[in-house]
Amino acid sequence: MTHLLLAVMWLLHWLPLSVLSRLGHGLGWLLYFFVRERRQITLTNLGLCFPQLSAAEKSALARRHFAFFGRNMLELGLWWWASAARIRRLVKITHGERLAACHGRPMILFAPHFVGLDAGWIRLAMDHAMVTIYARAKNRTFDAALRRGRLRFGKTTLFSRQEGVKSVIRPMREGRPFYYLPDMDYGAKDAVFVPFFGVPAATITGLSRLAKLTGATVIPTITRMVGNHYEIEVGEPWTDFPATHPTDAATDNVVADTRRMNAFLETEILRSPAQYYWLHKRFKTRPPGEAGFYGSPRN
Repeated sequence: MTHLLLAVMWLLHWLPLSVLSRLGHGLGWLLYFFVRERRQITLTNLGLCFPQLSAAEKSALARRHFAFFGRNMLELGLWWWASAARIRRLVKITHGERLAACHGRPMILFAPHFVGLDAGWIRLAMDHAMVTIYARAKNRTFDAALRRGRLRFGKTTLFSRQEGVKSVIRPMREGRPFYYLPDMDYGAKDAVFVPFFGVPAATITGLSRLAKLTGATVIPTITRMVGNHYEIEVGEPWTDFPATHPTDAATDNVVADTRRMNAFLETEILRSPAQYYWLHKRFKTRPPGEAGFYGSPRN
């Protein structure tokens, strides 16, 4: 079955992006109506983050998100098999000079979970010797295809989450940009509870700690679907990060940095709320004694 799926993905990648986009939207609508659990997770997240929305508004936003998510699924084959020339036409980079200005120095590309992040990785990997951490797919055949697709350009390296964040320190010190996605709920380990749209969210502190450990510059890098192409927006490098002002304890700075990360992310989400990855149980881990939101122990 996995081989059949990969064959379909390969065939689809030959289609124009305008056609893939329409098909992806259709797939997203089907997923919204038939994958009940993920629909409920999405609606729960939207209700927590946007309590001012009516039920109808939340439903409409969730349907738009599933349409973008469906696109992301069908267009994955583009990044795994399309030619370099085609990818360059489809994925535009704005303010790429901000990466060039830090070339050879430790860099963390803060790449939150917007639906275009795979397109962002593959396009940037064509120009930069990047490194990232990824979650292994449970299916070995699909995982092998995923790795081949993400490693097809340049001197790129993938480490699995099982290998840990420490694995990226040496490549970073060599000047290789680290494409980092620290905005999911990975559990209570190495996390602090800081607000995300006003709701305490277990948030890993790796962005602050890695920046301090390696002296890396943090550069937000967000990829969005815009019509029938993608745009990677390279943001201004962050200043005073990690925080250097004196506090009562070193951990206070880490918490302040993590709050800053989430606050920045909120601002970016509000620019294109339907493209953020709402299907994930962002508030799965709760402070001690606090009830869960999703009503299920499954991930």
